Amino acid sequence: MSWGTELWDQFDNLEKHTQWGIDVLEKYIKFVKERTEIELSYAKQLRNLSKKYQPKKNSKEEEEYRYTSTRAFLATLNEMNDYAGQHEVISENMTSLITAELTRYVQELKQERKSHFHDGRKAQQHIETCWKQLEASKRRFERDCKEADRAQQYFEKMDADINVTKADVEKARQQAQLRHQMAEDSKAEYSSTLQKFNSEQHEHYYTHIPNIFQKIQEMEERRIVRIGESMKTFAEVDRQVIPIIGKCLDEITKAAESVDHKNDSQMVIEAFKSGFEPPGDVDFEDFTQPMKRTVSESSLSNSRGDGKSEPKFSSKSKGKLWPFIKKNKSPKQQKEPLSHRFNEFMTSKPKIHCFRSLKRGLSLKLGAGPEDFSNLPPEQRRKKLQQKVDELNRDIQKEMDSRDALTKMKDVYIKNPQMGDAASVDHRLAELGQNIEKLRLEVQKFEGWLAEVEGRLPARTEQPRRQSGVYEAQNPSGVNSCAQDRESPDGSYTEEQSQETEMKVPATDFDDEFDDEEPLPTIGTCKALYTFEGQNEGTISVAEGEMLYVIEEDKGDGWTRIRRNEDEEGYVPTSYVEVYLDKNAKGAMTYI
Repeated sequence: MSWGTELWDQFDNLEKHTQWGIDVLEKYIKFVKERTEIELSYAKQLRNLSKKYQPKKNSKEEEEYRYTSTRAFLATLNEMNDYAGQHEVISENMTSLITAELTRYVQELKQERKSHFHDGRKAQQHIETCWKQLEASKRRFERDCKEADRAQQYFEKMDADINVTKADVEKARQQAQLRHQMAEDSKAEYSSTLQKFNSEQHEHYYTHIPNIFQKIQEMEERRIVRIGESMKTFAEVDRQVIPIIGKCLDEITKAAESVDHKNDSQMVIEAFKSGFEPPGDVDFEDFTQPMKRTVSESSLSNSRGDGKSEPKFSSKSKGKLWPFIKKNKSPKQQKEPLSHRFNEFMTSKPKIHCFRSLKRGLSLKLGAGPEDFSNLPPEQRRKKLQQKVDELNRDIQKEMDSRDALTKMKDVYIKNPQMGDAASVDHRLAELGQNIEKLRLEVQKFEGWLAEVEGRLPARTEQPRRQSGVYEAQNPSGVNSCAQDRESPDGSYTEEQSQETEMKVPATDFDDEFDDEEPLPTIGTCKALYTFEGQNEGTISVAEGEMLYVIEEDKGDGWTRIRRNEDEEGYVPTSYVEVYLDKNAKGAMTYI
């Protein structure tokens, strides 16, 4: 089965068919290209979807992902990100293995097709030229034969006419012979041309055209095989990522199976457990007989450990129900202007104590709670204190590692003075020692509060307890007036002042607010690149090449805070100094 023998006369149809084949191949390339674009778009949308629902760092939403259900959802988001990556792999492989290869092959195919059909047209033109030569020879032979017949007839007519001279007859005879000779020559030429044409025609239809059509057939068959292989590759590219996609789906299934409703329920308890006991029964208050109202011993109010009576508080105190009930204020309290209440507060005797309580309440509402987390319920306070202790211990370990490293460096400098000056690290070692000592004191402080919460230590030292009692003895009603708007953890209000909170506030808090601010620690050194005349308030003058200490890095405003000695410090332009921050300093970075 050969196109050269079966389709020897279908040159034009073969030309159209092969062009159609190239069009089909280009259409398939376009199809694959659009598929790759869809895969890329799909992968991009999946990645954006996964990113959209990822928890934001350092946010409340990130804390919610400690539950097994939300962790499973986070694992699903991560697997979807990998799932999107596999679709990107599909797009890349289809582009490189199919689209790019077929595009290059189409260009080669077009060139090959053009060459074959050019040879076919050239062969057709040659046979057509031979045919024209044969037709011309044939017409010439026919014309010469007719001319010879007319010359012969004219000679016979002249020879039969007695009135014609002998010379005219001879001339007619010679003309007839000449025409016969020309006819014979044309006949010979026509015969030769005919034989040549038949030979060329046979060569054309049995050799040249079959060879050309055979090459075109092979070209077309290669195109068909190539498009079939591309379709197979199209499927293989998808099949190659199926195991990885299956793993992604398996991981999603595994994450879903890890969801533990019991564990999540327990985590809710740990997250929100306050540690308070439920309120006890409310005592019956009999108004038919003159008697004082007492506070239920099983209520949430904190009784004093020393058993002192509070006659002035008892007239207004009731059992604490704020975890469940929001107390309504009296109409007088609701309508009373804030300015009147503030004036009443300022005219009370224990202004300092009330001011501290008011400041503490404002700080709680602004999100800056007390250092000992006394505003939190016992269980939540214990967790926060434990986290703080762990954080401080980690900081201590970092400082100790830095000190050990510097100690080893100093030993190397002592053994090999050419490598560096051993005295240059003494200042930094002293700073690290001070930092470690401060951190240890902080740990002891928070561990004391933690032990107090866990019941291992007494409620505080006796001195703060006695001082707190002095404040309360001076004017209990004044203290109550400062605390009547105290906000409970669930948003409700109570008119009682928590005595436990009062005992946790040292008497020196107010005095500490007026102490001099502790000087900032150095976080690195710097070298002045240029001379700067600090003429404005808050700036400091430096000389070119001077070495100083850095106590506060550039916060984005273009100024760096430096110190020359204990009494001289200020700001200089960041571009005027070359800063070398200590690697162990928080947020340290080196810049020029």
